[in-house]
Amino acid sequence: MIDELDPFAAVHRADPYPVYRALRDRAPVHHSASMDCYCVSRFEDVQQVLKQPEVFSSRAMFTMLMNNGSRGVDLSWGGMRLALKLVFDLRMAPWKFVRARVLIAEDGDRHSAMRGILNRGFTPREVKAWEGRIRTLAAGCVEPLAGGEPFDIIQDLAVPLPVTVVAELLGVEPERRPDFKRWSDATIYNATGPGRADPFNAEFLTTMSELFEYFGEVIEARTAAPTDDLIGRLLASQTDEPEPLSALELVMFITLLMVAGNETTTNAIGNGVDALLRHPDQLSRLAADPALAERVVEETLRYDAPVQVVFRTTAAATEIAGTRIPKGAYVAALVGSANRDERRFSDPDRFDLSRETQGHLGFGLGKHFCLGASLARLQARLAFEALAPELPQVETAGGKREHVDSFLVRGLRTLPVRPIA
Repeated sequence: MIDELDPFAAVHRADPYPVYRALRDRAPVHHSASMDCYCVSRFEDVQQVLKQPEVFSSRAMFTMLMNNGSRGVDLSWGGMRLALKLVFDLRMAPWKFVRARVLIAEDGDRHSAMRGILNRGFTPREVKAWEGRIRTLAAGCVEPLAGGEPFDIIQDLAVPLPVTVVAELLGVEPERRPDFKRWSDATIYNATGPGRADPFNAEFLTTMSELFEYFGEVIEARTAAPTDDLIGRLLASQTDEPEPLSALELVMFITLLMVAGNETTTNAIGNGVDALLRHPDQLSRLAADPALAERVVEETLRYDAPVQVVFRTTAAATEIAGTRIPKGAYVAALVGSANRDERRFSDPDRFDLSRETQGHLGFGLGKHFCLGASLARLQARLAFEALAPELPQVETAGGKREHVDSFLVRGLRTLPVRPIA
């Protein structure tokens, strides 16, 4: 039965693409009972959702990810407990949380104004300036692999590279970098994984308070003594802004950057290496020509996108592929499915470096196109360049393949490799 085809079910974590194909073929607009949302799976329809922010509001990203998937304001004891604990720990008035802008959940002028401020940290010039440093970091991560030592693509490269880059971008001291990954993992687990069953557990409440308190102190320090890191530059650039970011809004953006910056880049690298090892003909091409690393990045974003779905709420009743969607409904735009749509990409289940990938939705589309896409692309490209001479000499070390348990992001927890015997 089509009602059993739930793309958010844990059973599909290892390989969601068969259920995506079934949805595209049999029910391109399918109501998921588990998430109470309309799943849109074909490329053209997903594109429609992402290109019409006036119809499909981004506010759903807040309610689905930070409000345990429930509609409206969370008035449960758990939701109030979270808000009260944060308010108490941070000594902040409750209404500031209600009024705070969150980049991925804003629409219209509020979103444009906020993005205009934050874009200053991701200009082409700013990103280009990081190339030398990232190349050095990638080479250092890969060095043990070149030396024949035990190596895990995820734990030894795909995780530490973006964690270090984001931490240095923000000017965070090296000893706090392990906290970045811990905070990021906790957020993903509690917002999009099995932690959603009890998102207000004491451990998560403590983690969020710790995160907010730490970055609140960092912002206070940067305000008193300006620095040249991203936080310092964002603070300095707002003096003439009609609606500058509040300290809370800046902390929320830092949290988004920390989570999205780590998860997207980590999973792009891990998913790309996994695809290359499973397609040795394409790996041989990369090894012969490391300049193909850029094509590896783009084909990975299409073939096995790090973020599989984005959520929207209908601002008015509308229609998608002949299906009437009422006002106020949740819509899940399945970008992972759209990128495998045979109506848009021929032989979509094949990883092919010759493919024309232009137009893939791996980083979204339109006004909410990923703010850090250029930085993520740069890190992934330099990682694949560093790996190009080494990957043909190794094979997967076997063992159970374990994916991140999340309906939102897609990636492996580990990917150990060993020299080919």
